[in-house]
Amino acid sequence: MQSQWLYKVALWVLGFPLHIIFFVLQIVNYLKNRAQPAVERLSQTEKEAIKQQLLEEERNKQRYFKQNISKEKTEKIVAQRLNNYIQTLITEDKDISKSVSLSDIYSQWVSTPIGFISSIMLALPMYLLMTIYRFPIIRYIAERLFLMVFVIFGVTWIVFTLLYFSPSDPAQNILGIQATPEQIDNFNALHGLDDSYWVQLLRTIKGVVTFDLGFTYVGNDMVIDALIRRFPITLQVTFFSLAISLVIAIPAGIYSAVKVNSLFDQFFMFIALIGLSIPTFWLGLIFILNFSIRNRWLPATFNPDNPWSLLMPAIVLGTSLAASVARMTRASTLEVIHEDYLLTARSKGMSNWRIIWRHIIPNALIPVITVIGLQFGGMLGGSAVTEQVFNINGVGSYIVEKQFVPDIPAVLGGVIYIAIIVSLVNLVVDLLYALIDPRIRTTLKN
Repeated sequence: MQSQWLYKVALWVLGFPLHIIFFVLQIVNYLKNRAQPAVERLSQTEKEAIKQQLLEEERNKQRYFKQNISKEKTEKIVAQRLNNYIQTLITEDKDISKSVSLSDIYSQWVSTPIGFISSIMLALPMYLLMTIYRFPIIRYIAERLFLMVFVIFGVTWIVFTLLYFSPSDPAQNILGIQATPEQIDNFNALHGLDDSYWVQLLRTIKGVVTFDLGFTYVGNDMVIDALIRRFPITLQVTFFSLAISLVIAIPAGIYSAVKVNSLFDQFFMFIALIGLSIPTFWLGLIFILNFSIRNRWLPATFNPDNPWSLLMPAIVLGTSLAASVARMTRASTLEVIHEDYLLTARSKGMSNWRIIWRHIIPNALIPVITVIGLQFGGMLGGSAVTEQVFNINGVGSYIVEKQFVPDIPAVLGGVIYIAIIVSLVNLVVDLLYALIDPRIRTTLKN
């Protein structure tokens, strides 16, 4: 962790009380060593032990080379080697500040139970960071979440700047053209719109940190509460749409690739192309006209108490998603089918369906998951057109409605919500890569 500057800074910040103690101990150790040279710190017993070791080494050397040296000369050689050893200690004493590092002091400190427990009490966040770093997958998730914070603040700054310099005047749009200058000034003072750019920006960033984005200009409703109320509806529609599209698209895409250029392949790809081309608002209106107005089979608008009211919005949203996923599945499967390892699998006598399930599908799903993740994140951000057509009070329609005011707190809250959702979905997609492909999982661990 010390070799990476970001983790090194994090260790110092999270373990600051413990590092201060170690730094003081290092200074004390330095002053003590300067006051008492290394030679003087050696006791007579230690000096005698070093002398006996050198004498034994000298005798072994003479015995190996069959040398016949007198006892007096041997003791003289040993005395010279002992003197050289002492001179080495004196030379190392000139840079005694490097002899004991913070890592050495830390090792000595935590080697005892009392020292280890006290270090945890003083630097528990640092130990939590070290624990996270020890597991590669958890570390990868933590790093992505950490980077997501910068994404959120960057998005907040960009969107706030665009809204601040927008020519649209919230006070004029809300109060109307007949509003007096005094009424407009009161409105701006009430919502802090007469403050400088930097004051409003800092207030907005503070609201992001404290999860308090303020109240909307229209309706005086808390932005966080409004998004929380609408999120379950958007999530429900998104999951239904995703389920419908995946059940149809992935099996059909794989079968089209296996039976390439067949009648089913050409027909289904033609249907997928139509699904990509049809606008969602037009398809939604056609569904309402045929299934609600003429035949009265399904409700025309969304009703939380009626699960059948989810069917038409889910099909409309799932149509374009199913078309994209089906085409990507077919293309990815065709690419995998021509790999050499499938020829090896066939040469071993494996059946076609076993090859499809064991080799083709896992390797073909990587780009498919990418498309699904992007589409899923976009739908969680709110499908404004479909929500407007079916009168769904979701996040997408809420953001679109508020941006025409412009209701700055509501728009900022919606954009921050989308940034968080997209970042989390991308993180989940990357983890699914590792779950499916062992090569990516090995790369993450490394």
